[in-house]
Amino acid sequence: MAVRWMCSLFRKPFDGGKRTMDHGSQQPQTQQTPGPFPGYTGPQGPYPGQHPALLRLDEVQREIVTLGPQVCSYSGLQSDREYKRLERELTRLLLEVDKVRTGHQRQTNFLVQMKSHQFILLNHVCFPTQVETEGRPELQQARKRAAGEVEGLLRYLEGNATHPSRLAIEELTQEAQRLLNEGVIGPFRQGQAQDAFEISEELVEAVQDVSMRLAQVKTGGSVPLRKARYKALTRVCAVQEILEGRVRTHMLALPLSDDTHEAVQRINQVMAQVSGARCQEVALLMGLSGRDSCAHLARILTELLVELDALDVSSNAAVRNYRKQVVEEINGLLKHLDLEGEGEDTHRYDLAQNDSIREIEAIRGHVSVLREEVLRHGAAGQGTELQGLLTHLDQVDTGRNPCIREARRRAVLEVQALITFLDLWEALGRRNPGPDEPPPHVAVWRVLSSLCNLQAQVLGFDGKRADKSYMVLEELLTKQLLALDAVDPQGDQGTKIARKQAVKHAQNILSYLDMKTDEWEY
Repeated sequence: MAVRWMCSLFRKPFDGGKRTMDHGSQQPQTQQTPGPFPGYTGPQGPYPGQHPALLRLDEVQREIVTLGPQVCSYSGLQSDREYKRLERELTRLLLEVDKVRTGHQRQTNFLVQMKSHQFILLNHVCFPTQVETEGRPELQQARKRAAGEVEGLLRYLEGNATHPSRLAIEELTQEAQRLLNEGVIGPFRQGQAQDAFEISEELVEAVQDVSMRLAQVKTGGSVPLRKARYKALTRVCAVQEILEGRVRTHMLALPLSDDTHEAVQRINQVMAQVSGARCQEVALLMGLSGRDSCAHLARILTELLVELDALDVSSNAAVRNYRKQVVEEINGLLKHLDLEGEGEDTHRYDLAQNDSIREIEAIRGHVSVLREEVLRHGAAGQGTELQGLLTHLDQVDTGRNPCIREARRRAVLEVQALITFLDLWEALGRRNPGPDEPPPHVAVWRVLSSLCNLQAQVLGFDGKRADKSYMVLEELLTKQLLALDAVDPQGDQGTKIARKQAVKHAQNILSYLDMKTDEWEY
């Protein structure tokens, strides 16, 4: 009976505490006063009075306070050990709440089927002497509230671990692992010397593509999803920088023979160790090495720095410069070895707290003001100010973070969209067609006039793709492309160029409309 009750509890819709699920973020919502973490509205205790049921539920609430933040910040998968621990602890709390109702004294082995279709064996679960709610409404409500809190956390835990965006992050991480295993780690482990093969530019570009796709994974504002994306990004970007450095330098050559100076032989030996450390670091960052740790490799590299610093090369400038190059190579590897706990700090994975993001948002706010002026009053002469904003955006430090790069790219597109609209609006105002203008050329300008009106609507659009207004705009822009396709230049070169530019302009407006509605966030 207990097994059937537990399974049905996870299958039935969650209504404890009157919660509903937001399918965008998979985060429990509540109509009650929000608590310190999602899905939690208490603790309400200690409950008034000394009734045994209230004392037991108060203990459960205290454990919820401990487990809640862990659940709400967990960013892993269902297969991870930490997930199973949290799931097991929450299941135990559900059983504790159940004791208040059932109160049967028994000792047994218990097989509980979780929603993840995994089985947990709870050995010798002991239900103490009966603790009844005695039909008292306040006791029943307290029990219901406690059960709702625990079940809400279970739903939140599973919802984030199985969220499509979380699975997409894992899939992209595995893609990067395959690329690096085949292009870097595999050849090194097979005994090839690091200088016996080159890291291709194709590999660097493939890893960069993975990082850009990771940056565009939607998190819906969920803290666990943001954290998972940030953790994956920091590691892939660190590996990307290591590979790019390798391509630029093609590994430090050994420019001096051992006869040059007595210290050269040892520097050469250190450089060979650094070459191996490079591959080892890539494996560590991407989770492809189970033997060592980043801290262990950092200690080894630090010891090499100490050893290099102790070498006396003051009498030879060439050897001194060579040693400096090796030291820089080691420092370049060391700066990526502090990623073990990366992502645990809110200010790191929550880019809303990032100074560069704040700078970009300030520029976007200014662009928004300019856009409103243009759309309301048809103001001209804004080109110089907008060009200055483009220059400002170009100077924003992205810190090699793809998310910040993407935010800057989108801000640039917003500025460029307003610039192109003003340019077309002014060109239409200056247009003075002659009587001998070819009809195809007139047709192109007619389409451009329609595109100018549509672009104004797109600039002012603030909706979603499911909105009727979005579908109308998309359809009208597509019709203008078809109209341009129907224009026959009749061999006129000027008409050909004008039609090509008009097609590109229409496509840019469509792309900008899509960007405004793709719900991307940091």
